[in-house]
Amino acid sequence: MKNHFKEIKFPSTYRYSSDSDSIPIEFYESSFPLAKNIDLLLGYFSTNAIKVLSKSFAEFLYNGGRMRLITNHIYSFSDYENLINDVKLENEDKIIDIFSDLDKIEKNLSPEGIHFFDCLKYLLKQGRLEIIPVKFNKINLAHCKKMLLYDGRDYILTEGSINFTLPALLKNSESFQVETPWNGKVSKNRIEVEKENFEKIFTKTHSSYEYLDKENIEVVINSIGKNKDISDLLDDSLRLDNSSYSLKVKTILRQKKERFEEKIEMIQNTPKFPYPEGPREYQKEAFEAWKSNSYSGVFAMATGTGKTITSLNCLLNIYQEEASYKAIILVPSIALLNQWEEEVKSFNFNIILKVGGGNKWEKDFANYCSNFNWGLKENLIIISTYGSFVLDRFQRQFSKIQSEFLLIADEAHNMGANNIKSKLSQVSVAKKIGLSATPKRVYDPEGTLALDSFFKDSPPYTYSFGMEKALEYGYLTGYKYYPMIVELTENEFQEYSAISKQLLKYFDFENGKFRDDPIVEILLLKRKNIIHKAFNKLSLFSEIVGKLKKENKCKYIFAYIPEGNYVNDEGDQTRILNEYLKKVSTDFPSTKMNSYTSLDNNLDEILRGFEEGKIEILMAMKMLDEGVDVPRAEIGIFASSTGNPRQFIQRRGRLLRKHTNKRYSTIYDMVVIPKLNEYNNELFSIEKSLVKNELTRVAYFSSLSLNFYDSKDALEEVCKKYNLDLDTIIQDL
Repeated sequence: MKNHFKEIKFPSTYRYSSDSDSIPIEFYESSFPLAKNIDLLLGYFSTNAIKVLSKSFAEFLYNGGRMRLITNHIYSFSDYENLINDVKLENEDKIIDIFSDLDKIEKNLSPEGIHFFDCLKYLLKQGRLEIIPVKFNKINLAHCKKMLLYDGRDYILTEGSINFTLPALLKNSESFQVETPWNGKVSKNRIEVEKENFEKIFTKTHSSYEYLDKENIEVVINSIGKNKDISDLLDDSLRLDNSSYSLKVKTILRQKKERFEEKIEMIQNTPKFPYPEGPREYQKEAFEAWKSNSYSGVFAMATGTGKTITSLNCLLNIYQEEASYKAIILVPSIALLNQWEEEVKSFNFNIILKVGGGNKWEKDFANYCSNFNWGLKENLIIISTYGSFVLDRFQRQFSKIQSEFLLIADEAHNMGANNIKSKLSQVSVAKKIGLSATPKRVYDPEGTLALDSFFKDSPPYTYSFGMEKALEYGYLTGYKYYPMIVELTENEFQEYSAISKQLLKYFDFENGKFRDDPIVEILLLKRKNIIHKAFNKLSLFSEIVGKLKKENKCKYIFAYIPEGNYVNDEGDQTRILNEYLKKVSTDFPSTKMNSYTSLDNNLDEILRGFEEGKIEILMAMKMLDEGVDVPRAEIGIFASSTGNPRQFIQRRGRLLRKHTNKRYSTIYDMVVIPKLNEYNNELFSIEKSLVKNELTRVAYFSSLSLNFYDSKDALEEVCKKYNLDLDTIIQDL
């Protein structure tokens, strides 16, 4: 593939003319795709010339090219209206999207219509297309016809009888000479002189030119087959009959079409960063840190900061060095299996094998592994659930190819679970990345140790990008946090107290903690269940929904509901989630709700309905904890108390994704306490420990919120009773 002008096969005379074997359009089609800058000093200019050269011009734009035009003061009506008189854009976001796709650029340059001019308007706005209409000596037509093109290394110059109009390109008798720096000193001097002359005209310091306001532009109405006011401004319509093109022109256009389609196919299948602005600085830093750590490590990055893209950028860097890609990506759920597939495709890593989630993979995987062992080491991205990864039939095949694969473990803390941890000794991949907002496995030091050992890493890890930094840099939306006090019912409090009295036997008052005994874990779990299922949460949940209804904000709500069942005095059980759905439905009949659990079908459709506002409240238990990306979520109601920091950090992360229609997020968090107005000196230390554990979560949430002092006010009475201070807890964190 050509990269510079010197690689173009110029005619031996370096001359192009309509009546020779080397015609003007041939020059444009070969030089525009290589140019970084194009400066045109023309008699006449018509955007229809751009449309004829749409494929080459599209390549020029796709490569970031800039064009400057010094033209005559005569314009067609459509060019004047769109480029001189009105440069407002219909939809800038759409145009930006077009410029990331070569095929879209060409399609939007070719037809008549608003998109074509919006593309040019966008270039004007970005300073990549600049137009200056002039008169020579204040009265005459500026009839110079020169072009300066720069490919990043060399300038070349054309001079002769050529206009940048459609007939000039295709039919008229036109000609020009090309000067190149490799053709000797005279050509070099001519190029330098014209560069200086162009700059003088463009910077409006050339005394021979008058620089015009738009009121002084002459406008010629398009017409076909009629006399024009200006004889040189010929047919300005794309309805020029193709049959009148010469065989040479037809051949060049056909060959260009074929080459353009090949280039599009190549671009579509060449891995690249999916966004025009490229990776963020911290994503580059993560790659360098990972590389310095021998291509192994954990990225401890806050939810919503682009862990997926950061890791795929590492794979892209490897591809750019090795010209091939081989990776296995591990995910905890089917939803993430599909979400990762979309992200992988956005990087143009198009050869994908999905393992798990009902996908048929065994035959294709066996064939790939067999070919691999015969030396056919083709590109491949395997996306697998953890559950499928640990299967013996998968491991038998993967062990044959793993040495050349990069392993990316999403929600990497899952690798510390017993069923996965037991397989880690069999995994010997060449490179590995662990992704998690919370790599530490709370209550599981062995699992945390196994995770750190596998990735050859330890806190603060190879790369860390925390919530505070993500909020500071604006990568996540800010949030308001409202802790809501929930007291236990009389029955719950009595049961809670009875368990606490049993626990007293095992409490070490000197050290302020429980002794190590299996019965302690059983009793603590029972008591935690009381807190978790606290019945008063149900009425508080309805109160919060009512408040949001009154404020006309009852939309885009994620609600985390306690797992399990309520049990009445007769021993009958009802699913807690169903009780919440029933309560809101009874109190607010018009509310549109749905659940999002492993028992629900069509989960993708449910999320889509939520995004589109057809579902106002989405109730989940654990399904929305890990990785599911729903930026539209705006309000969170946390009715499910959890002592695991990972869960509440992940749940907060679901709410903090950026969205154009979201100024900030709001979190209502239910904080359970035994009873505010009842004191039991015997149990006070244990109660205080419970409340302090609850307030640790509150302190962490509120410390980064937009309304920290609301949390302090809401908890003032609780803190006073138990002699606790939110500021002190935050400092301890």
